[in-house]
Amino acid sequence: MTAWLSAEPVGFGAQRRKRSIPGAAAPGCAYDEGMHRLRARDVVDVFVYTAVLAIFTEVFPEVVSESFLTSLVTAVLMKVVLELAVAAKARVIARFKRAPSVQARAVATAGFVIVAAGSKALILWLTDLVLGDAVHLGGFFSVTLLVVTLMLTRAGVRRLID
Repeated sequence: MTAWLSAEPVGFGAQRRKRSIPGAAAPGCAYDEGMHRLRARDVVDVFVYTAVLAIFTEVFPEVVSESFLTSLVTAVLMKVVLELAVAAKARVIARFKRAPSVQARAVATAGFVIVAAGSKALILWLTDLVLGDAVHLGGFFSVTLLVVTLMLTRAGVRRLID
């Protein structure tokens, strides 16, 4: 982790050597330690989520965020939960496709519904736990609308960038 830190003096006349981070995808990339990698699209997603949340606070009176910082923290929480939910949904869909019987498909379908609803409940719970009264996302249906809007906006921005 400290391979990129240098005790050498840096300033006028000092020689700067570029040090790559071990395990990084390319020289000069952000710190990468296996699974813990911050990608540019993650940062863009958080900014998109922050903008959508700001629009929701303007349009829907039941959605309240006291400051930009609370909106940013909420966006990070939503990013983490939604990434976990997307991964869980992908696993459930894969199980559904591999299901050998009708009963197994019914269980996979129930699992999908639980993951879909549970992600919204988790967003509400984490937001309340971390930010308390500083953020109120309304109820289950406003959070569902918010999440659908977030996912559609994220997909649109990703297509625009690509």
